[in-house]
Amino acid sequence: MIFLVLIASVLIAGVTVYQYREQSKDYHENRMERKEEQIRQSIDLAIQKTTYPVTTENLDLIFKNEIYEIAVVQNMNFNIYSLDGQLIKSSRPKFANDSISMCLDPEVLNKLEISPNKRYVRENALAGDKYQASFTYISDQKFKPIGILNLPYFEDNSFNDYELKEFLMRLSGVYLLMLLMAILFAFFISKYITRSLETISDMMERTDLSKQNKKIFIENPGEEIEKLISAYNGMIDELGHSAAKLAKSEREQAWREMAKQVAHEIKNPLTPMRLTVQSFERKFDPNDPQIYEKLKEYSNTLIQQIDTMSSIASAFSNFAEMPAQQNETLNVVKIVKLALDIFNEDYIHFIADEEEIIAKLDRTQLIRVVTNLVKNAIQAVPDVTSPRVLVSVASEGDMVKISVADNGIGIEKENEEKIFEPKFTTKTSGMGLGLGMVKNIVETYKGTIKFTTQLGKGTVFCVKFPKENI
Repeated sequence: MIFLVLIASVLIAGVTVYQYREQSKDYHENRMERKEEQIRQSIDLAIQKTTYPVTTENLDLIFKNEIYEIAVVQNMNFNIYSLDGQLIKSSRPKFANDSISMCLDPEVLNKLEISPNKRYVRENALAGDKYQASFTYISDQKFKPIGILNLPYFEDNSFNDYELKEFLMRLSGVYLLMLLMAILFAFFISKYITRSLETISDMMERTDLSKQNKKIFIENPGEEIEKLISAYNGMIDELGHSAAKLAKSEREQAWREMAKQVAHEIKNPLTPMRLTVQSFERKFDPNDPQIYEKLKEYSNTLIQQIDTMSSIASAFSNFAEMPAQQNETLNVVKIVKLALDIFNEDYIHFIADEEEIIAKLDRTQLIRVVTNLVKNAIQAVPDVTSPRVLVSVASEGDMVKISVADNGIGIEKENEEKIFEPKFTTKTSGMGLGLGMVKNIVETYKGTIKFTTQLGKGTVFCVKFPKENI
């Protein structure tokens, strides 16, 4: 609508300017013809009254004084030329004759001769201004040409230009008002039309597979909007069914994978336990003098494998349970130092930008995050000549940043996307639950965990926690 108003205003302004120019052109053409006809009548009257023979040679005598009287009466200057184009008489003062052509161009004489009505008009320029000049024959009483009448006509468009300017200003005011009205009208119309679409758009943006999505209900929608709402509500129903099936399938798949992993991890210690029992059964001799030493070795082997199974069960239990957060206001620098005290490796270093960084976190879960990241770093540097693990704590605005960097082997490109997956591990021992558990804890606090790595140079894990958690 706004575009149409603008186009209409431009077109009407253009048509108005064109119409004014055409009217001005027609007006000046008609006025020049009228003036020319009036001057010709006055010349014919002067020729009838003269006592001189009506010849080209006597035109100077015939119009010696009459030319000035005619120019005053008609309020128009003109010139009289001979048939060969020489200036004979001009109504202009003597001092202005310098600006008058003393001799006509041959082109004017030729055009005048071949013109059907014996009249020729062309545009000339004088002192930078354009004007029209008409040429026509002066005839005697027998209609024989004896001279050429030249009428210079200067167009005065100042009044028309003033009127055009005034009209365009009024027209601009009207169209400015119409434009403002069109903008307001278009705004309210668009708001009315897009109100339902905005509702649908907002609902579609909030659509989430992980939660129950609401349907759209709008009173008195248009036919097209009603079809769109029906399609959206139908999609929500199908999405709900699909999400339920997908969640069920994922849970079943997760339990199957977890069961496989648990079975695999438990089978590992069961095999040496079985072999130990079978070996002890075959070689048991009550009279053997070393029976007590062998029994003790047998018991230690079983206890070691039982401890392994216990650690496996504890790891899966910790990963699955994720106890509720017990948030407290604590010094993150102090807690991280405390978490590092359990490690005996002398290549573990700790730095902090500040002595005290206060945040509201769960002490146990924070320690679990740090210990798992440090364990992961220690396991990455067994074959490094000069191993180094650097743990740092810093404050970044309303976030606390914990970084664990090592100079280990790095992470393969194909393993980067799977590094936080439960049960994924590249090590010969362990269950691959540490980084998955760390990610769960960090996401529970609305934090972030990222890493950068280079093969053969090391890896840096960066964890950020909000200082305040609601």
